[in-house]
Amino acid sequence: MAGFDDITGKAKAFLNDDKVKDALKSSKAEDISDKVLEAAEDAVNKATGNKFAGQVGDAKKSADKAVGNH
Repeated sequence: MAGFDDITGKAKAFLNDDKVKDALKSSKAEDISDKVLEAAEDAVNKATGNKFAGQVGDAKKSADKAVGNH
């Protein structure tokens, strides 16, 4: 578990860096994240037979708010 905690700490530090925050709020990040999130949503819905489409859509919306410039 210590390895996981170390990775989590590094990820948090990375995401709190001002340059990283700026990059995540860019137009390019928005375009890329939209494509990735759409593909992930489609893949999960296909794999689950759309059983969780509502939850998957909600998760996608939450993720989309966190990345890009909307």
